[in-house]
Formats: sequence, C-alpha cells, structure tokens
Amino acid sequence: MVRVALATYDPGTKPSKDRDLPVLVQALRDAGADAVALPWDDAGTDWSGFDLVVIRSTWDYSWRADEFVAWAEKCASVTRLANPASVVRWNTDKRYLGELAEAGVPAVPTRYLAPGDAPALPEDHEYVVKPTSGAGARYAARYTPGDRDTAVRHLARMHEEGLTAMVQPYLAGIDVSGERALQFFGGRFLHASRKGAVLAPGTAYDHDKVAHPDLVPWTPTPAELAVAERALAAVPDAPELLYARVDLVDGEDGQPRLMELELVEPNLFLDLHRGSVAVVVEAILAAAGG
Repeated sequence: MVRVALATYDPGTKPSKDRDLPVLVQALRDAGADAVALPWDDAGTDWSGFDLVVIRSTWDYSWRADEFVAWAEKCASVTRLANPASVVRWNTDKRYLGELAEAGVPAVPTRYLAPGDAPALPEDHEYVVKPTSGAGARYAARYTPGDRDTAVRHLARMHEEGLTAMVQPYLAGIDVSGERALQFFGGRFLHASRKGAVLAPGTAYDHDKVAHPDLVPWTPTPAELAVAERALAAVPDAPELLYARVDLVDGEDGQPRLMELELVEPNLFLDLHRGSVAVVVEAILAAAGG
C-alpha cells in the first residue's frame, strides 16, 4: 500500500477552503492508497514516511514564501515531492513571467518594482499592481492614472514588507471573456474553467477578494491550448510536472496571453469537474509508485 500525503494549510477553527481535499483523500483511499491531508508547516510530521507528498492547498504560503520554499526543499530531500522543489522555488516568485516572455511565451506585459525603486506607474492606461509573491489576489488592486496617489501608497506598503511589486496593464477583455484556467495533470490536459474578473474598480488592495468569481466549465480553443503548452514547455530545465494550471486572458488583439502559470498549489476545481477525480487519482498513484 502506497502512502500519500496531500499538503494543505491549517485553517484553525474555520472550515478549510479546499472543498476538493476530502473528496481526493477518499478517492485515493478507495483506490487502495494510505492517503492523508496534513498542514505543510506541522513540525511534528515525518514526511519521510510517505512515498509521495503532493502539494495541494498550501494557500497561506505567500505570507512566508521563504519558509515554504525551505520546507519544500527539506521535504524533497527525504521523499518524492510533487511538484519538485526546484519548481516550487522558481514558481513562488512571479518574476518567472518575465523569463517566460523572454522565452517567447505570449504573456501579459509586466514590469517589476523592487523596494527602493521609483514608483514608475502608467500615465495613459488602467493598470494592476500586485506582489510577486501572492495568492488569492492578495495585495492586488486595479488603478486608473488618476489613482496614482493611492497606487503609490500601495507600493509603499508592499515595499515596507520587503515585497517586490509587479505592474501590468489591465486588459479590458477580461471583463468580457473572463480568465480561463487550463488544468494539466499527469502530463496531459485535464479540464478547463472560466471565471469572471476578480479586481473591481475602487476595491482596496488590502480588502479580501473572491478569487474565482462566476466559475464555470470551459472548452479551451486551439489557440489557448497552444499558449498553455508553450508556457509549460518553457519551464526551466524541463522538470517532470505532476500538475499545472495555466491562467489565460485575452490581449488587446483578442489573442490569449499568459496571466499566471500555477505550478505550486493551484485549485483544481474538482467540484466543478467531478469526472476528473479518477484521472487525478490515477496520476497520483502512478507518481507514488503504486
């Protein structure tokens, strides 16, 4: 019997936000695995006792990214970790978007402002400011050129916390066609979903946002699949990926652009795609050697 740990976060006294976790644990057990979900930062866990540790919903990592990467590397030194620790280190810093763009992947144009950099902000179009380490639209906000003073305060707050900011044009197509999430698991396309715009005008950067509003199943176009596959092929050193989510939006020309490449802890949206559970279980068991 293979032993599989699904790494998650500790929700404390509140229910977990990962609705897929109990379904996946039970499905793995039904398939013959000894499966359990555990908080990634539980100091009492012996990760070496598992054949495979799958990072699933470690959704508090962005507050302490360095600690999380150190955990991933330590975990990978005693057992198999999916995705690999090298991927975790690379993908927790969204400066990877610049690397992918340089590799020819059609991506949303992005500039980076580290602590100490001047607040160079667009003066002729709407834009988004968010941190290079973040999840669930944490510290993200949408601005017009007239909002410069507020945006500068936003930058200052992030820089005080040692965060590097990323500045991107707000692509209006997202208000029409939404954002598409293409999921891959076990090296093949799994399913896709579409969600509405997350950032509403005037919403403060430090307010909670609904990370996946109006989520519905989606059939990706050939162009979307092509961009997704191009992005995955450009990941440095061509690592073996158990899972990946490619988030796309339409550019000003109507063609898909990479918004984010989620290789650490993407929500799989299995509650929307119940038929994918068996595929995910099969891939996890194969990776665990079962």
